[in-house]
Amino acid sequence: MQPSAKIPAVLTGVAGEYFVAAELSRRGYIASISLRNTRGIDVLATNQDGSRSVTIQCKTSQKKRKGWLLNDKSEAFVAENHFYVFVLLGNVTDRPRYHVVPSQVVAKRVKAGHRKWLDTPGKGGRKHADNAMRLFTDGDDEFLERWDLLGL
Repeated sequence: MQPSAKIPAVLTGVAGEYFVAAELSRRGYIASISLRNTRGIDVLATNQDGSRSVTIQCKTSQKKRKGWLLNDKSEAFVAENHFYVFVLLGNVTDRPRYHVVPSQVVAKRVKAGHRKWLDTPGKGGRKHADNAMRLFTDGDDEFLERWDLLGL
């Protein structure tokens, strides 16, 4: 495969989950990838003494822009111990970039961003039609490599 070859979306997601689990393991945490039917949770991570556990939903992109699509459920799926790890894979030879974000922050930002999008006129000044798609961005890298936020 060429260093810049595009992989199918389903494999992109799977790759992101494994990269996140590997990065957590590399940092000394216990990480388990959940079964495919576990809604909203891709990785369960625990510190070594088992005193703190967190759940993680992974969103992975091969694109260079720091924006990931979510659905409207991300506005309500909030818990103190639930996080998102947004992964930028880049080229095959690049190390992935990880944006670690508490679920409360994701919910607040996607809700506000969606409201702003709805209030902003679209093409020809037409009103945008509401839909379930949401966009999370971390353009300023505020959450880049913020593994400390997991509290593990």
